[in-house]
Amino acid sequence: METCIKKASVKQQLSDVLLDISWAKISQKYFGKSSSWMYHKLDGIDGNGKPIEFTHEEKEQLRGGLLDMSERIRRAAESIK
Repeated sequence: METCIKKASVKQQLSDVLLDISWAKISQKYFGKSSSWMYHKLDGIDGNGKPIEFTHEEKEQLRGGLLDMSERIRRAAESIK
């Protein structure tokens, strides 16, 4: 019997912080793309209703952007005296 294991989508992987982040700002700052581009990627459906995914390179870029933001947030939090 063949077992089918479905990998969690990027949106599922980000579920803990999904509502706390401005994805429009991330799209603009780290990708130079529109907010609709990011929302389509997160939803897995393009503007025409066809399936779409982040490429490996885009996933790495998103990972880097989130790590950059986390470092900036940490520095801001540490600056509070």
